[in-house]
Amino acid sequence: MQSQPNSSNTPTNVATRFSNSENVSRTTMSSQEIAELVGARHDSVKRTIERLAEKGVIQLPPLVEVKNHLKQTVEQYRICKRDSFVVVAQLSPEFTAALVDRWQELEGQVVQPRELTRMDLIQIAFEAEQQRLQLTIQVEAQASKIHSMENLFKEGMTHTQFCKGLNGVNVMQVGKYLEGRSWLYNESKSGPRFRVASYARDKYMTEHQTEVALHGKEPFIAFTPILLKKGAVRLYDLYLAGKLPMKKNWDGLFTHDKALRAA
Repeated sequence: MQSQPNSSNTPTNVATRFSNSENVSRTTMSSQEIAELVGARHDSVKRTIERLAEKGVIQLPPLVEVKNHLKQTVEQYRICKRDSFVVVAQLSPEFTAALVDRWQELEGQVVQPRELTRMDLIQIAFEAEQQRLQLTIQVEAQASKIHSMENLFKEGMTHTQFCKGLNGVNVMQVGKYLEGRSWLYNESKSGPRFRVASYARDKYMTEHQTEVALHGKEPFIAFTPILLKKGAVRLYDLYLAGKLPMKKNWDGLFTHDKALRAA
């Protein structure tokens, strides 16, 4: 049986005397701190915790090793808030109020915001203006990109026709490049005869079918890959990112209207 300490001997500052303890945590409390709080032996507190855990009243808390004031290694339980109330109520009901006060103190230890200085306000205003300018640039760039796309893309264009309007692009290599990105595949072993691959079909590209009738031969169907608007947007993004195959004499400028640029 645990001896009940006399409540009249309880120090008035019992709820706050551990504010500098290394065992203080905002989510757990050590069994050593509970022992000191209720004036009990630490080993008795540990046995109480283990007995309550065996009965399923509380969860058995983790056991950790710490250094005491004598630099000795001791084992302590780290017990959660809910279970700490159960343990203290078992050890000494009259100390429950002190435990409530202690938890309120721990949970109230929130860093108070400091008052902003004039330099802080200037910095905040500067960063806000920087963000506004950056957003403005992004919006203007997006508007310019959309305008460029509307001028450049026409329904029914092939990828070659589209890329001819992009300064510096090696249009002879674009088909091979799109084959590498799984947009196209070559159905001929004798030369390039591209078809739209399943990955890009109806997403980036489609196909036009044409019946070809050569003199003295059976007519056959020829397929022409056609760029969809979403595919043109993606190609334009790849162009601006410098990922399309470029000519060796490219001047390094990303422009889409070569006629206007020449003028």
